[in-house]
Amino acid sequence: MASASDPQSPTVPDDAPVGAIACTEWRHRDGTFAQVRAALAVEVPIALQYNGIAHAVMLATPLDLEDFALGFSLSEGILASAADLFHVEVQASTLGITLALDVATGAFTALKQRRRSLAGRTGCGICGTESLDQVLRPPPHLPLGDWRLSTAALAKATTDLHEAQPLLQQTGATHGAAWCALDGSIVHVREDVGRHNALDKLIGALVRARIPTDRGFALITSRASVEMAQKAATAGITILAAVSGPTTLALEVADRCGITLIGFARGANFSVYTHRARLAESAP
Repeated sequence: MASASDPQSPTVPDDAPVGAIACTEWRHRDGTFAQVRAALAVEVPIALQYNGIAHAVMLATPLDLEDFALGFSLSEGILASAADLFHVEVQASTLGITLALDVATGAFTALKQRRRSLAGRTGCGICGTESLDQVLRPPPHLPLGDWRLSTAALAKATTDLHEAQPLLQQTGATHGAAWCALDGSIVHVREDVGRHNALDKLIGALVRARIPTDRGFALITSRASVEMAQKAATAGITILAAVSGPTTLALEVADRCGITLIGFARGANFSVYTHRARLAESAP
């Protein structure tokens, strides 16, 4: 086994962000190899327990775990509000991390009645679902609102997003989810190896900071899948912008519940698929 002083052993370098460890790699450039130090994104199993009962195991980056616990619970409809969560205990072991949530009796009773198994949800997002009627939860209806998002604000956020992701810059292996104000400024960013996890962490952060989600927009560094649309709708997010394209089910859900769904958002270029009325007309 390599010792702690062995340069091959992963250690956290001085300039690595939390959530990354160092490694040594042989980098091939211009026909030659060079041995360099690099950073890898940490990925560990994270189990969520509700009142002592195991519910789901996710593969995630061990950052912002209280945000993750709350955001996942809200976006999955396990909790109706943050008031249903009394406490989160982070329990680390050699196998991974357990998030032990102490929740209200009513929420726990409803969870047991659902009897859903969500283990391994980092892939398709509905693995372990027991029947077709569990795939698409009825989304809330989101009102149009009295504000409009300018195309310049959207362009500003997409341009600034990379610099707001330190873990991505170090590792190149994480997704990001950002909450953006109407002027395009990035208010909150959460990162994770899983795109669902990043959005859950963002939702949890917004709720814990008491930031309203009905005025602003979410920007994600992945495709806009149906799970992402459902999570956004449950959180009351009315505009979901993705750097990649949407799926058919995501478009269907967004159209039905009133989300403005934007894809291929890169600088001043993007595509709007549903409810374009929330975007201001470009100046002539």
